[in-house]
Amino acid sequence: MIEMKDVWKSYPNNVRAINGINLHIKKGEFVYVVGPSGAGKSTFIKMIYREESPSKGEILIDGVNISKLKHKQIPHLRRKIGVVFQDFKLLPSLTVFENVAFALEVIEESPSVIKRRVMDVLDVVKLKNNARFLPGELSGGEQQRVAIARAIVNDPEVLIADEPTGNLDPDTSWGIMDTLDEINHSGTTVIMATHNKEIVNTIKKRVIAIENGRVVRDEVRGNYGYEG
Repeated sequence: MIEMKDVWKSYPNNVRAINGINLHIKKGEFVYVVGPSGAGKSTFIKMIYREESPSKGEILIDGVNISKLKHKQIPHLRRKIGVVFQDFKLLPSLTVFENVAFALEVIEESPSVIKRRVMDVLDVVKLKNNARFLPGELSGGEQQRVAIARAIVNDPEVLIADEPTGNLDPDTSWGIMDTLDEINHSGTTVIMATHNKEIVNTIKKRVIAIENGRVVRDEVRGNYGYEG
């Protein structure tokens, strides 16, 4: 599904963020990406959806080397990949329905498909009755579930969650994890960067630990492994 072959990433200021990563993530896996702040987790995540390109090496998704894609091909790649951010990135002037529908409108899906698909995913994240609300009328956990709905409305093969519980209280965080687990059980590959020790140690999944741009640990049903 996703394969990294001797991947390196350096920035113009001579900061080396990724140092020779090799790994393979299978279709349908749920993977935590952990490590100290500044370890390279965000760069690792961004390279998967081509927000960043490697300086050296190959990143393959379904056998396609995405680091070689032309700029005009990147939107097509991103239809396969949903991304959920820590700060939600919802459009405040649009309703819940409109925020989710936006992801389908940009690919010129038909209105009938948009209506059906949006309501289906709002049902998945348990917000079907909040479709007409504005983001500001929702709790933080509800806003994050809208962001998840927007990320999965295109039925992506991969869902990337970058610190999805970082701004949420513990009870709300467990609800978000239930939603991500349900999405994973439907067949979607989930890659989640997190600093949440309790979640990683309780909901056991594969753990990839990155330090100084290197994979230092890759464990099936692993632990968080850091303080905090």
